[in-house]
Amino acid sequence: MTRLVLASSSPARLALLRSAGIEPEIVLPDADEPALTAEARLENPNLSAQQLVGLLAKAKAESVLQDPSTEGALILGGDSALEFQGEILGKPHEPAVALARWGKLSGNSGVLHSGHYLIDNRDRANPVGSLAVSSTKVFFSKLSEQEILDYVATGEPLKVAGAFTIDGLGGAFIDRIEGDSHTVVGLSLKVLRELAAGFGVHYPSFWR
Repeated sequence: MTRLVLASSSPARLALLRSAGIEPEIVLPDADEPALTAEARLENPNLSAQQLVGLLAKAKAESVLQDPSTEGALILGGDSALEFQGEILGKPHEPAVALARWGKLSGNSGVLHSGHYLIDNRDRANPVGSLAVSSTKVFFSKLSEQEILDYVATGEPLKVAGAFTIDGLGGAFIDRIEGDSHTVVGLSLKVLRELAAGFGVHYPSFWR
C-alpha cells in the first residue's frame, strides 16, 4: 500500500478520501494563508484564482515536508476558492460577510477552483512535486432571505471556501454544477489519480 499524507485540516477532504477507500495520515500544515495571499497579490496584482489555490496548495504540502512522519509517503496539499464576478472568495469567517456573500450568490453562478500539490517523498533526499488545478462551475439556487439567515446561523458557510458546501447543508442550495463534483468538495479524486500516475504510483495502491 502506498502511504498518503494529507496536509490539510479540512474535514471534507478527509471524509472524501475515506469514502474513496483511502485512509490518509494527517499532518496539519504550517502555512500562513493570509500572509502568503497578501504577498502573492503584492507581487502579482492580477493574480488569478487558479494561481492562488495552486500557490497555497503547494505551500501547505511543502510545510510538512520536513516532518519525519512524511518520509516514504506521498504528500497532498490542497486549497480552494470561488471565483465570482471578478472576485476571489475564500472562507468568510464572519456571519456578516457570509450574509452579504449569499445575498450576491443567490440565483447566480461562480467557478470553484481547487488546487492540488502532490509531493513524492519516497526518496527523502530528492522530493519531487507536481501541481494541478481543477475547476467546476456552480449554479446557486435563488434563496429567500430567511433561508440565507438560517443557513448562515448554522455556522457551516463561515468555514468553507465560497461560503457553501455541496456535501453538507449547503447542498440543498445548489441547482447544478458543470464539472467534477469532487472539485467542489475541495479534492478531485481524478486529479489525485493523475498526479500519482505521474510518479509511477498505481492509484489502487492507496486503497486501505
